[in-house]
Amino acid sequence: MRILAVTSCPNGIAHTYMAQEKLEQAAASLGIDIKVETQGGVGAENVLTAEEIAAADGIIIAADRQVDLSRFNGKPLVKESVRAGIHQPEALIQRVVKGEAPVYHESGQADTSATTAPQSENKQNGMQMVYQHLMNGVSFMVPFIVVGGLLIALALSLGGEKTATQGLVIPDDSFWKPFEKIGALAFSFMVPILAGYIAVSIADKPGLVPGMIGGAIAADGSFYGSTAGAGFLGGIVAGFLAGYIAKWIKNIKVPKAMAPIMPIIIIPIIASVLVGMIFIFVLGAPIAAIFETLTTWLKGMQGANIVILALIIGAMIAFDMGGPVNKVAFLFGSALIAEGNYSVMGMVAVAVCTPPIGLGLATFIQKRKFNRNEIEMGKASFTMGLFGITEGAIPFAAQDPLRIIPANMIGAMVASVIAALGHVGDRVAHGGPIVAVLGGIDGVLMFIVAVLAGSFVTTALVLTFKKHPTATQGTSDESESTVKVNEDADVQDMLNPQVMIQTAVPMDRDKAIDTMIDRLVRENYVTDAAILKEAVLAREAESTTALGMHIAMPHAKTNAVRQPIIAVLKHDQGVQWESLDGTLPQLVFLIAVPEQSHDTHLKVLQQLSKNLMHDDKRQQLLETTNEAELYSTLQHIIKA
Repeated sequence: MRILAVTSCPNGIAHTYMAQEKLEQAAASLGIDIKVETQGGVGAENVLTAEEIAAADGIIIAADRQVDLSRFNGKPLVKESVRAGIHQPEALIQRVVKGEAPVYHESGQADTSATTAPQSENKQNGMQMVYQHLMNGVSFMVPFIVVGGLLIALALSLGGEKTATQGLVIPDDSFWKPFEKIGALAFSFMVPILAGYIAVSIADKPGLVPGMIGGAIAADGSFYGSTAGAGFLGGIVAGFLAGYIAKWIKNIKVPKAMAPIMPIIIIPIIASVLVGMIFIFVLGAPIAAIFETLTTWLKGMQGANIVILALIIGAMIAFDMGGPVNKVAFLFGSALIAEGNYSVMGMVAVAVCTPPIGLGLATFIQKRKFNRNEIEMGKASFTMGLFGITEGAIPFAAQDPLRIIPANMIGAMVASVIAALGHVGDRVAHGGPIVAVLGGIDGVLMFIVAVLAGSFVTTALVLTFKKHPTATQGTSDESESTVKVNEDADVQDMLNPQVMIQTAVPMDRDKAIDTMIDRLVRENYVTDAAILKEAVLAREAESTTALGMHIAMPHAKTNAVRQPIIAVLKHDQGVQWESLDGTLPQLVFLIAVPEQSHDTHLKVLQQLSKNLMHDDKRQQLLETTNEAELYSTLQHIIKA
């Protein structure tokens, strides 16, 4: 089977590539060929060709940004968030494998002949779709704020002169004045770009023109008698309004002769006029009043009020580390930059980097509390924190959310409060020390104090909350002394004739797993049978590992095993086990590896899957009559 995928997240940094990696790993474990196109911050990479699309059995879209689906017309297609690609990659793949992916048609209607999955695109949660449209606009807006903020910061730091009444200004005859003007021009595009690409996410290209025109009207209060305009709130409203109006017009049936000019002339003109009139005569003034009130309230926040705001911002940023809650706080802070309010983004700037830096420091300071894999993750997390990428903390939070997430949130809240009280400002829609290095931070000293304080609070809490190493968890020292790990282990290395089982005793899934674990315990491969079984069943809870064709491959990664090992069970009648094709598994391969084995189990799954896809090889195994013959046949098949 050949599956293609596209991954994309709002910022195009971490989640895009994490989803790619997880989908590739899941496909490898299932023995499925996959190619993943990433639409990240540097543009599209590993681009899918027309020939590959034509030959594909199905498409997976794991994205929080608008993705052009027209090239996938007529293909079974699953569309979910980028987080689903990270956390549920096998489930997405299996929806294609099981035929649960509806056939995509460019009109947006699924083929009724296809089996509709319970979570298909047509039934996506409404709030998820609103968030996706909003984040599409934000992802295109952010570069304009970054460029504008950095150019203005550069001009002020190198060409600014202090005045008694206006503070730091750049003289009109200064070499740096054009830099300031270019930066201000970049800012002026913010609201139209935000609105335009929200509309594009809803209605595709026909939404761009009315969205940008609506956004420009929202930003220019002279259209509806406001001095300040409706700001980013107006831009959001204009974007959704333009998108849904354009989509409504697009769905109107017209004569075939008019079809070619609809998306380039008719829809943009009608939608632009409607959006403009609605905004000028109905929505503009009320939204502008709300925005002016919000801006005045923020500028007037002092003392306890600003502390409360900082606590909220810090908690939101660290809660889901790049997810929807984080992005709402980020949008709030970045959008206010264009209004001259840099303090909220200052809170965001310190909060985004404290979780990954704090976790990285924890792995440096007390290595004995972390296994080797976590220590490696700590290095990456610390580096990502320096560049303001909160997602560096995600692997730690995924493994131990009840301890890591509270530690992240408290550290980020401390950092945000210090930044608020220290009058830290951020002129760039980004965070982390890198922004300070580039000159985008006001109040650099307090920025550094806030980051250090928040990071050390996170570090201290992580080390306090985290359990002491146990025999099953392992430490970095244990991983080197008591746990034998062969990083290059393959199927041959992991096969042992003593853990081959051939039986005719009636079994269900759990009994088969118990039987194989008992054999591994007897041969001294396992230190804790209960923990290994828990890990195996946790994987089964995600989706069945009975892959069909009378094969099951349960697997687990835990330090309850001493070294990578495969237990093999052959059952002539078949084990009662839910499988992808309804067949009962007659060959069960239990793959167990220590935590420090990185992706060994994935490599082994891939090797086994490729070999067992051949009917003749499976038949050879099914015809064996004893455990020694089963082992010998397996060895021969793997070598071939």
